[in-house]
Amino acid sequence: MAEPTKLSSGAHADFSQEKSYGDFLCLDELLACQRMLGDSNNESLFIIQHQVSELWMKQVILELDAALARVRADDLPPAFKMLARVSRIMVQLIQAWDVLSTLTAAEYMEFRHKLGRSSGFQSYQYRTIEFMLGNKNREMIAPHRHRPEIHDRLRAVLEAPSLYDEASRLLARRGFAIAPEVLERDFSQPYRKHPSVEAAWGAVYRDTRRWFELYELGEELVDLEDYFRQWRFRHVTTVERVIGFKQGTGGTAGVGYLRKMLEVRLFPELWDVRTVL
Repeated sequence: MAEPTKLSSGAHADFSQEKSYGDFLCLDELLACQRMLGDSNNESLFIIQHQVSELWMKQVILELDAALARVRADDLPPAFKMLARVSRIMVQLIQAWDVLSTLTAAEYMEFRHKLGRSSGFQSYQYRTIEFMLGNKNREMIAPHRHRPEIHDRLRAVLEAPSLYDEASRLLARRGFAIAPEVLERDFSQPYRKHPSVEAAWGAVYRDTRRWFELYELGEELVDLEDYFRQWRFRHVTTVERVIGFKQGTGGTAGVGYLRKMLEVRLFPELWDVRTVL
């Protein structure tokens, strides 16, 4: 019979002069962030699920920012890895709704009134991701006017080219005839699909050997939007399951608003090209 493994009295047992696991991850601070207004496990679940999602969104923003830089630099292989990672993170965000959906309507009502006007609608990281992916709306930065540093950061992302705008510029640099009104426009406005962009992606998908890098970029973008749509859909179904069609705490129409967001298409020509091939 094997003896239990014994911890040595050396460096592995004494961390007084070393950085431990908890130190490296700042666990004391992290685990103190769940400041509940009551003592219910249901409230704890609600807080933790949203905090974990915000942590994943932080990584999504880092990856998208780096991917944008690589696309601008015509260096696509690193961008593919970053976009693929974002898609995998989206899987984690989607599955998080499965946990929150265990919260029943009655359980949520126990503490919903304590939220006041706070709402996921006010997540500036989520809004940053939306803007980076091209779903631009200047009104969405208004809830952050009381935080100038956040408001200014969001405005900068709003007014900058999105990932899809940079993809269109890349198509132009690779020799495709992209219309000037696509390449130089008011980037704070939502993207509107354009025949020149559809023609370019059509050419890429008809000759994937010749344009393999662009083809792979197109598929990475479709993959990303696919997961992003699933994330939104699980959000809608979870909210409807928990609060029905009540108005959202942040003043939105709740499920009605979220369902409308399901209709948004981030990379329209990449979806339409499947029909015309």
